[in-house]
Amino acid sequence: MNQENPAVTELGRYHEEMTMGFATLVENKDGSTGGHIKRTTMYVRLLAEELRRRGYYKEVLTKDYVRNLYLAAPMHDIGKVAVPDVILQKPGRLTEEEFAQMKLHAEHGGRIVQETFGHLGNEQYAEMAYQVARYHHEKWNGSGYPEGLSGEDIPLEARMMALADVFDALVSVRCYKEQMSFDEAFKIIEESLGTHFDPELGKIFLQCRGKLEEYYSAIV
Repeated sequence: MNQENPAVTELGRYHEEMTMGFATLVENKDGSTGGHIKRTTMYVRLLAEELRRRGYYKEVLTKDYVRNLYLAAPMHDIGKVAVPDVILQKPGRLTEEEFAQMKLHAEHGGRIVQETFGHLGNEQYAEMAYQVARYHHEKWNGSGYPEGLSGEDIPLEARMMALADVFDALVSVRCYKEQMSFDEAFKIIEESLGTHFDPELGKIFLQCRGKLEEYYSAIV
């Protein structure tokens, strides 16, 4: 019978706690409630597991991939540590200059991940953390940032992260916006399939609505 090595299991727990703690510190910098990181991580894992169950991306969505995605997802906004607080915490709309600085968090995030997590010995995790940090603001139609990637040129994990990140932002209170209802948020996502979001992944995401609402309500 196969048994997990206790030392390996303990290392995995330490890695998970370190990753979540680091991400939460950054999240608190922009005045969020602290639940965004945990919720988006749960959303992404739910989507990945559902895609795997349905037979999508069979050669990619292995158990190890889903596990590493779960650990990588909290790193998606790590680049905000390099954005001035006055911009992160500004109530109301950002100016063009402020938004240009805000958008740099994606590039900063990719660099920080490489410098911080690139030598842990788990190459798949390091690459996935880099991808979600750098590319989660790319859009299916090529209008996103930082590189203007489009379609399947956007890494799979970043396409999943985009859905999770936007959904949670829509239904949560932010210093610059009020909370939306689930109906409003899911309508926006549905209307953005094929422009902002991967249409196939987005369709599956919408079909997970019940679980997504449940996860959101569990961590507020």
